[in-house]
Amino acid sequence: MSYQNPKVAEVADVLKRRFAELENKADILKAVELKALYAEIPTLPPEQRASFGKEINSLKQELQELVAKHQEQAEALPPIDVTAPFDVNTPIDKRPKLLPTEHGSKHPLTTEIERITDIFYRMGFEVVESREIDDEYHMFTALNFPAGHPARDDYDTFMTVQKDKNDHPLVAPAHTSTMQHRVLKAYKERLEKGEPIAIVTPDRVFRNEDLDATHEHTFHQIEGIYVDKGVHAGMLIATLKTYLNEYFGENLEVKLQPFYFPFTEPSFELAVERPAILRKDDSEEQKWLELLGCGMIHPNVLKMAGIDPEVYTGFAWGQGIERMVMMKNGIEDIRHFQSGKLEFLRQFV
Repeated sequence: MSYQNPKVAEVADVLKRRFAELENKADILKAVELKALYAEIPTLPPEQRASFGKEINSLKQELQELVAKHQEQAEALPPIDVTAPFDVNTPIDKRPKLLPTEHGSKHPLTTEIERITDIFYRMGFEVVESREIDDEYHMFTALNFPAGHPARDDYDTFMTVQKDKNDHPLVAPAHTSTMQHRVLKAYKERLEKGEPIAIVTPDRVFRNEDLDATHEHTFHQIEGIYVDKGVHAGMLIATLKTYLNEYFGENLEVKLQPFYFPFTEPSFELAVERPAILRKDDSEEQKWLELLGCGMIHPNVLKMAGIDPEVYTGFAWGQGIERMVMMKNGIEDIRHFQSGKLEFLRQFV
């Protein structure tokens, strides 16, 4: 359709080109250029208004017809399975061999998470899922990260363009510790009843990592939290030692060495006696394996959750799950877990 008025013709050309690029075609009817044309009608001389308005209405009608035609075409097209590894024209002998549905299996990480959480269930812990998008308060502030801490920089943590109520970008959690504040607040009534807070939170976490055989941008962690009266570091060691003995199926020694985390004080790295299956020889170098971070929950973290650190104390730890699975099964590259390769997954059927 051609338009006599130069302004209408120019807007028509712009909107038609934009229409081809829009994902939601109906958005073209909300274009500011179209609204601007209608707003111009009252400013024209009376004798020009009718013809100008008629052309604008014709343009709007043309755009509505384009939208309707596109919707009809979309509804007429057959659905396509974009995840299919082949199409109907691929010869049977050329199609990839898939696991038969009757012999399907769980992903090794799913199996391992279930095993780990079952151990903690039997030790009296409950499981609370973490989340995959969170805000800066739960990621940093509630965990006693000071302003200016390197972890707050976007080169270290994945941040989204979406903002929270304080106009800070939402983040992809780099650790399951983001749930610590929520868990402490949600379960602090148990302390008043004389019951402990005993929670583990497994889930995916995301970090800006240089990928290699031992580093991945997406992996899994499990966070543990225990708070009650009279809790001390000895109870932390006993809890982790019991868990690791059960996990590896043998009685292992553990040791702590000082470390720093903003949300625990004192903070430790826990090393475990390397299980026999993972030990290359009997040297001292092969004896110990650094495994996880842990410590006594910082008084500031308890205060921010409304728990009096003069009355209650607690401990927390965080551990990567992929590393445990790799050690247990002799997996040499962490990237296998995200690869989707059937050659890798068939080993766990």
